[in-house]
Amino acid sequence: MHFRGSGITLLAFIKRVGIQMADFSVSTSMSLMRKTAPFVAFRVIVYFAIAAAYVLVTGVGAGIGWGVGAFGDDDFRAGATFWGGGIGFASTAAVLYFLREYILYMVKAGHVAVMVELLDGRELPAGRGQIAYAQDIVKQRFGQSNVLFGIDQLLKGVIRATTRLVEGLASILPIPGLDGLMKLVRAFLRVAVGLIDEVILAYSMRIRAENPWEASRDGLVLYGQNAKAMLGNAAWIALVTYGLAFVVFLIMLAPAGLVVYLIPGGWSAGVFVFAILFAWAVKAALIEPFAVACLLQAYFAVTEGQEPNPEWTAKLDGVSAKFGKLTEKARNWAGAKTA
Repeated sequence: MHFRGSGITLLAFIKRVGIQMADFSVSTSMSLMRKTAPFVAFRVIVYFAIAAAYVLVTGVGAGIGWGVGAFGDDDFRAGATFWGGGIGFASTAAVLYFLREYILYMVKAGHVAVMVELLDGRELPAGRGQIAYAQDIVKQRFGQSNVLFGIDQLLKGVIRATTRLVEGLASILPIPGLDGLMKLVRAFLRVAVGLIDEVILAYSMRIRAENPWEASRDGLVLYGQNAKAMLGNAAWIALVTYGLAFVVFLIMLAPAGLVVYLIPGGWSAGVFVFAILFAWAVKAALIEPFAVACLLQAYFAVTEGQEPNPEWTAKLDGVSAKFGKLTEKARNWAGAKTA
Protein backbone atom coordinates (compact mmCIF):
# COMPACT_ATOMS: atom_id res chain seq x y z
CA MET A 1 0.00 0.00 0.00
CA HIS A 2 1.48 3.34 -1.08
CA PHE A 3 0.61 6.77 0.29
CA ARG A 4 0.73 9.63 -2.23
CA GLY A 5 3.13 12.39 -1.30
CA SER A 6 4.76 10.45 1.49
CA GLY A 7 7.22 8.51 -0.65
CA ILE A 8 6.82 5.43 1.56
CA THR A 9 4.61 2.38 1.84
CA LEU A 10 2.76 1.33 4.98
CA LEU A 11 5.14 -1.63 5.32
CA ALA A 12 8.15 0.68 5.01
CA PHE A 13 6.65 2.98 7.63
CA ILE A 14 6.15 0.07 10.04
CA LYS A 15 9.74 -1.02 9.55
CA ARG A 16 10.99 2.56 10.00
CA VAL A 17 9.12 2.94 13.28
CA GLY A 18 10.50 -0.40 14.42
CA ILE A 19 7.28 -2.33 14.87
CA GLN A 20 7.60 -6.11 15.00
CA MET A 21 5.06 -8.47 13.50
CA ALA A 22 3.87 -12.08 13.58
CA ASP A 23 4.76 -13.23 17.11
CA PHE A 24 1.98 -15.79 16.89
CA SER A 25 1.10 -18.99 15.08
CA VAL A 26 -2.13 -19.29 13.11
CA SER A 27 -2.08 -23.07 13.53
CA THR A 28 -1.78 -22.68 17.31
CA SER A 29 -4.74 -20.28 17.29
CA MET A 30 -6.81 -22.74 15.28
CA SER A 31 -5.85 -25.47 17.75
CA LEU A 32 -7.01 -23.28 20.65
CA MET A 33 -10.32 -22.74 18.91
CA ARG A 34 -10.73 -26.49 18.34
CA LYS A 35 -9.82 -27.43 21.92
CA THR A 36 -12.21 -24.82 23.32
CA ALA A 37 -15.06 -25.90 21.03
CA PRO A 38 -17.57 -26.04 23.95
CA PHE A 39 -16.84 -22.39 24.68
CA VAL A 40 -17.00 -21.48 20.99
CA ALA A 41 -20.44 -23.12 20.86
CA PHE A 42 -21.43 -21.18 23.98
CA ARG A 43 -20.37 -17.93 22.28
CA VAL A 44 -22.38 -18.83 19.17
CA ILE A 45 -25.49 -19.41 21.30
CA VAL A 46 -25.06 -16.15 23.24
CA TYR A 47 -24.29 -13.83 20.32
CA PHE A 48 -26.81 -15.31 17.92
CA ALA A 49 -29.42 -15.14 20.68
CA ILE A 50 -28.61 -11.43 20.93
CA ALA A 51 -28.96 -11.06 17.16
CA ALA A 52 -32.26 -12.96 17.27
CA ALA A 53 -33.51 -10.69 20.07
CA TYR A 54 -32.77 -7.64 17.94
CA VAL A 55 -34.61 -9.14 14.97
CA LEU A 56 -37.60 -10.31 17.03
CA VAL A 57 -38.15 -7.11 19.02
CA THR A 58 -37.51 -4.93 15.98
CA GLY A 59 -40.01 -7.00 14.00
CA VAL A 60 -42.60 -6.75 16.77
CA GLY A 61 -42.08 -3.00 16.99
CA ALA A 62 -42.42 -2.62 13.22
CA GLY A 63 -45.57 -4.78 13.31
CA ILE A 64 -47.12 -2.61 16.00
CA GLY A 65 -46.19 0.49 14.01
CA TRP A 66 -47.73 -1.03 10.88
CA GLY A 67 -50.94 -1.72 12.79
CA VAL A 68 -51.05 1.82 14.18
CA GLY A 69 -50.38 3.11 10.67
CA ALA A 70 -53.69 1.62 9.52
CA PHE A 71 -55.36 4.70 10.99
CA GLY A 72 -53.62 6.95 8.47
CA ASP A 73 -52.58 7.09 4.83
CA ASP A 74 -49.74 5.13 3.20
CA ASP A 75 -47.07 7.67 4.16
CA PHE A 76 -48.23 7.63 7.77
CA ARG A 77 -48.18 3.82 7.84
CA ALA A 78 -44.64 3.74 6.38
CA GLY A 79 -43.46 6.24 8.98
CA ALA A 80 -45.16 4.40 11.84
CA THR A 81 -43.62 1.10 10.71
CA PHE A 82 -40.16 2.65 10.57
CA TRP A 83 -40.42 4.27 13.99
CA GLY A 84 -41.93 1.14 15.52
CA GLY A 85 -38.99 -0.92 14.28
CA GLY A 86 -36.54 1.74 15.41
CA ILE A 87 -37.99 1.85 18.91
CA GLY A 88 -37.86 -1.96 19.11
CA PHE A 89 -34.20 -1.96 18.02
CA ALA A 90 -33.27 0.80 20.47
CA SER A 91 -35.10 -0.94 23.33
CA THR A 92 -33.11 -4.13 22.73
CA ALA A 93 -29.87 -2.16 22.62
CA ALA A 94 -30.73 -0.50 25.95
CA VAL A 95 -31.36 -3.85 27.66
CA LEU A 96 -28.14 -5.34 26.29
CA TYR A 97 -26.20 -2.27 27.43
CA PHE A 98 -27.01 -3.23 31.00
CA LEU A 99 -26.04 -6.86 30.32
CA ARG A 100 -22.56 -6.02 28.96
CA GLU A 101 -20.97 -6.57 32.38
CA TYR A 102 -22.46 -10.07 32.56
CA ILE A 103 -21.35 -10.91 29.00
CA LEU A 104 -17.78 -9.85 29.75
CA TYR A 105 -17.72 -11.92 32.94
CA MET A 106 -19.42 -15.07 31.67
CA VAL A 107 -18.38 -15.21 28.02
CA LYS A 108 -15.31 -13.19 27.06
CA ALA A 109 -13.23 -13.57 30.21
CA GLY A 110 -14.19 -17.24 30.52
CA HIS A 111 -12.99 -18.03 27.02
CA VAL A 112 -9.74 -16.18 27.65
CA ALA A 113 -9.26 -18.21 30.84
CA VAL A 114 -9.39 -21.59 29.11
CA MET A 115 -7.12 -20.37 26.29
CA VAL A 116 -4.52 -19.38 28.89
CA GLU A 117 -4.78 -22.80 30.50
CA LEU A 118 -4.14 -24.50 27.17
CA LEU A 119 -1.20 -22.23 26.30
CA ASP A 120 0.35 -23.17 29.64
CA GLY A 121 -0.08 -26.87 28.87
CA ARG A 122 -2.94 -27.70 31.23
CA GLU A 123 -5.77 -30.08 30.43
CA LEU A 124 -9.36 -28.90 30.22
CA PRO A 125 -12.62 -30.65 31.11
CA ALA A 126 -14.75 -31.79 28.20
CA GLY A 127 -18.15 -30.51 27.18
CA ARG A 128 -20.10 -28.18 29.43
CA GLY A 129 -17.64 -28.79 32.24
CA GLN A 130 -15.19 -26.57 30.37
CA ILE A 131 -17.52 -23.57 30.72
CA ALA A 132 -17.98 -24.09 34.47
CA TYR A 133 -14.22 -24.59 34.86
CA ALA A 134 -13.53 -21.29 33.07
CA GLN A 135 -16.05 -19.38 35.12
CA ASP A 136 -14.50 -20.72 38.33
CA ILE A 137 -11.13 -19.34 37.21
CA VAL A 138 -12.63 -15.92 36.49
CA LYS A 139 -14.38 -15.90 39.86
CA GLN A 140 -11.17 -16.85 41.69
CA ARG A 141 -9.16 -14.09 40.01
CA PHE A 142 -11.68 -11.25 39.98
CA GLY A 143 -14.48 -12.11 42.39
CA GLN A 144 -17.66 -10.28 41.41
CA SER A 145 -18.48 -9.24 37.87
CA ASN A 146 -18.38 -5.53 38.75
CA VAL A 147 -14.70 -5.85 39.72
CA LEU A 148 -13.81 -7.36 36.36
CA PHE A 149 -15.91 -4.78 34.53
CA GLY A 150 -14.30 -1.91 36.46
CA ILE A 151 -10.82 -3.20 35.65
CA ASP A 152 -11.72 -3.64 32.00
CA GLN A 153 -13.02 -0.08 31.68
CA LEU A 154 -9.82 1.34 33.18
CA LEU A 155 -7.70 -0.90 30.96
CA LYS A 156 -9.39 0.43 27.83
CA GLY A 157 -8.70 4.00 28.86
CA VAL A 158 -5.01 3.37 29.55
CA ILE A 159 -4.61 1.36 26.33
CA ARG A 160 -5.95 4.31 24.35
CA ALA A 161 -3.48 6.61 26.10
CA THR A 162 -0.62 4.17 25.40
CA THR A 163 -1.53 4.05 21.73
CA ARG A 164 -1.54 7.86 21.58
CA LEU A 165 1.87 7.89 23.26
CA VAL A 166 3.31 5.55 20.62
CA GLU A 167 1.71 7.67 17.91
CA GLY A 168 3.36 10.73 19.43
CA LEU A 169 6.77 9.08 19.33
CA ALA A 170 6.23 8.12 15.68
CA SER A 171 5.10 11.63 14.71
CA ILE A 172 8.54 13.11 15.41
CA LEU A 173 10.24 10.82 12.89
CA PRO A 174 11.78 12.78 9.98
CA ILE A 175 9.66 11.19 7.26
CA PRO A 176 8.33 13.47 4.47
CA GLY A 177 4.54 13.59 4.25
CA LEU A 178 4.14 11.80 7.57
CA ASP A 179 1.16 13.92 8.70
CA GLY A 180 -1.22 12.41 6.15
CA LEU A 181 0.06 8.92 6.82
CA MET A 182 -0.29 9.28 10.59
CA LYS A 183 -3.99 10.17 10.28
CA LEU A 184 -4.59 6.79 8.65
CA VAL A 185 -2.28 5.00 11.06
CA ARG A 186 -4.03 6.53 14.09
CA ALA A 187 -7.45 5.50 12.81
CA PHE A 188 -6.25 1.97 12.11
CA LEU A 189 -4.45 1.56 15.43
CA ARG A 190 -7.62 2.50 17.31
CA VAL A 191 -9.29 -0.48 15.63
CA ALA A 192 -6.29 -2.77 16.09
CA VAL A 193 -6.07 -2.40 19.89
CA GLY A 194 -9.74 -3.27 20.46
CA LEU A 195 -9.01 -6.65 22.07
CA ILE A 196 -5.85 -5.79 24.03
CA ASP A 197 -7.85 -5.38 27.25
CA GLU A 198 -8.79 -9.07 27.14
CA VAL A 199 -5.12 -9.96 26.70
CA ILE A 200 -4.14 -8.01 29.80
CA LEU A 201 -6.93 -9.69 31.75
CA ALA A 202 -5.36 -12.95 30.59
CA TYR A 203 -2.07 -11.89 32.16
CA SER A 204 -3.79 -11.67 35.56
CA MET A 205 -5.15 -15.17 35.10
CA ARG A 206 -1.84 -16.59 33.95
CA ILE A 207 0.15 -15.38 36.96
CA ARG A 208 -2.65 -16.49 39.34
CA ALA A 209 -2.87 -12.95 40.72
CA GLU A 210 -4.33 -12.41 44.18
CA ASN A 211 -4.66 -8.69 43.50
CA PRO A 212 -6.29 -8.29 40.06
CA TRP A 213 -5.89 -4.50 40.06
CA GLU A 214 -2.14 -4.73 40.65
CA ALA A 215 -1.75 -7.51 38.09
CA SER A 216 -3.67 -5.49 35.50
CA ARG A 217 -1.47 -2.49 36.24
CA ASP A 218 1.67 -4.58 35.72
CA GLY A 219 0.18 -6.10 32.58
CA LEU A 220 -0.40 -2.61 31.20
CA VAL A 221 3.19 -1.59 31.91
CA LEU A 222 4.45 -4.70 30.11
CA TYR A 223 2.17 -3.83 27.21
CA GLY A 224 3.44 -0.25 27.18
CA GLN A 225 7.11 -1.21 27.10
CA ASN A 226 6.35 -3.62 24.24
CA ALA A 227 3.71 -1.44 22.56
CA LYS A 228 5.40 -1.27 19.16
CA ALA A 229 5.69 -5.03 18.92
CA MET A 230 2.12 -5.54 20.12
CA LEU A 231 0.72 -2.88 17.79
CA GLY A 232 2.40 -4.57 14.84
CA ASN A 233 0.82 -7.90 15.70
CA ALA A 234 -2.55 -6.26 16.45
CA ALA A 235 -2.51 -4.38 13.14
CA TRP A 236 -2.15 -7.53 11.05
CA ILE A 237 -4.75 -9.35 13.14
CA ALA A 238 -7.16 -6.41 12.75
CA LEU A 239 -6.74 -6.51 8.96
CA VAL A 240 -7.74 -10.17 8.89
CA THR A 241 -10.53 -9.75 11.48
CA TYR A 242 -12.30 -6.86 9.78
CA GLY A 243 -11.67 -8.24 6.32
CA LEU A 244 -13.46 -11.45 7.29
CA ALA A 245 -16.23 -9.47 8.99
CA PHE A 246 -16.82 -7.50 5.77
CA VAL A 247 -17.07 -10.72 3.76
CA VAL A 248 -19.57 -12.08 6.29
CA PHE A 249 -21.55 -8.83 5.99
CA LEU A 250 -21.85 -9.30 2.22
CA ILE A 251 -22.97 -12.89 2.71
CA MET A 252 -25.51 -11.86 5.33
CA LEU A 253 -27.22 -9.33 3.06
CA ALA A 254 -29.38 -12.11 1.59
CA PRO A 255 -30.82 -13.51 4.86
CA ALA A 256 -31.18 -9.95 6.17
CA GLY A 257 -33.24 -9.10 3.11
CA LEU A 258 -35.48 -12.11 3.78
CA VAL A 259 -36.03 -11.01 7.38
CA VAL A 260 -36.94 -7.50 6.25
CA TYR A 261 -39.32 -8.95 3.65
CA LEU A 262 -41.18 -10.77 6.43
CA ILE A 263 -41.58 -7.60 8.51
CA PRO A 264 -44.97 -5.95 7.89
CA GLY A 265 -44.74 -2.96 5.63
CA GLY A 266 -41.20 -3.74 4.51
CA TRP A 267 -38.66 -2.07 6.80
CA SER A 268 -36.21 -1.17 4.02
CA ALA A 269 -33.60 0.35 6.34
CA GLY A 270 -33.40 -3.01 8.08
CA VAL A 271 -31.52 -4.78 5.28
CA PHE A 272 -28.21 -3.13 6.11
CA VAL A 273 -28.94 -2.95 9.83
CA PHE A 274 -29.65 -6.68 10.09
CA ALA A 275 -26.75 -7.61 7.78
CA ILE A 276 -24.41 -5.64 10.06
CA LEU A 277 -26.02 -7.28 13.09
CA PHE A 278 -25.60 -10.81 11.74
CA ALA A 279 -22.02 -10.05 10.70
CA TRP A 280 -21.34 -8.72 14.19
CA ALA A 281 -22.69 -11.95 15.71
CA VAL A 282 -20.35 -14.06 13.55
CA LYS A 283 -17.44 -11.76 14.35
CA ALA A 284 -18.08 -11.82 18.11
CA ALA A 285 -18.73 -15.58 18.24
CA LEU A 286 -16.05 -16.90 15.89
CA ILE A 287 -13.64 -14.28 14.54
CA GLU A 288 -12.85 -12.38 17.73
CA PRO A 289 -11.80 -15.43 19.80
CA PHE A 290 -9.41 -16.40 17.00
CA ALA A 291 -7.95 -12.87 17.08
CA VAL A 292 -7.62 -13.06 20.88
CA ALA A 293 -5.84 -16.42 20.57
CA CYS A 294 -3.29 -14.76 18.25
CA LEU A 295 -2.83 -11.75 20.52
CA LEU A 296 -2.37 -13.92 23.62
CA GLN A 297 0.51 -15.73 21.94
CA ALA A 298 2.07 -12.45 20.84
CA TYR A 299 1.77 -10.83 24.27
CA PHE A 300 3.18 -13.81 26.15
CA ALA A 301 6.03 -14.11 23.61
CA VAL A 302 7.16 -10.48 23.62
CA THR A 303 6.85 -10.06 27.41
CA GLU A 304 8.45 -13.40 28.32
CA GLY A 305 10.90 -13.00 31.23
CA GLN A 306 10.31 -9.24 31.54
CA GLU A 307 9.50 -7.20 34.63
CA PRO A 308 7.50 -3.95 34.58
CA ASN A 309 9.85 -1.09 33.72
CA PRO A 310 9.64 1.84 36.20
CA GLU A 311 10.23 4.29 33.35
CA TRP A 312 7.12 3.05 31.57
CA THR A 313 5.20 3.07 34.84
CA ALA A 314 6.04 6.77 35.12
CA LYS A 315 5.09 7.40 31.47
CA LEU A 316 1.68 5.80 31.86
CA ASP A 317 1.12 7.60 35.12
CA GLY A 318 1.78 10.85 33.29
CA VAL A 319 -0.47 10.27 30.26
CA SER A 320 -3.48 8.55 31.84
CA ALA A 321 -5.43 9.41 34.98
CA LYS A 322 -7.05 5.98 34.75
CA PHE A 323 -3.65 4.36 35.28
CA GLY A 324 -3.48 6.25 38.59
CA LYS A 325 -6.91 4.88 39.48
CA LEU A 326 -5.64 1.36 38.87
CA THR A 327 -2.74 2.05 41.23
CA GLU A 328 -5.12 3.37 43.87
CA LYS A 329 -7.42 0.38 43.51
CA ALA A 330 -4.45 -1.96 43.78
CA ARG A 331 -3.38 -0.36 47.06
CA ASN A 332 -6.87 -0.60 48.51
CA TRP A 333 -7.55 -4.16 47.38
CA ALA A 334 -8.10 -6.43 50.35
CA GLY A 335 -8.84 -9.58 48.43
CA ALA A 336 -12.55 -9.20 49.17
CA LYS A 337 -14.04 -11.74 46.76
CA THR A 338 -17.26 -13.66 46.84
CA ALA A 339 -17.09 -17.24 47.96
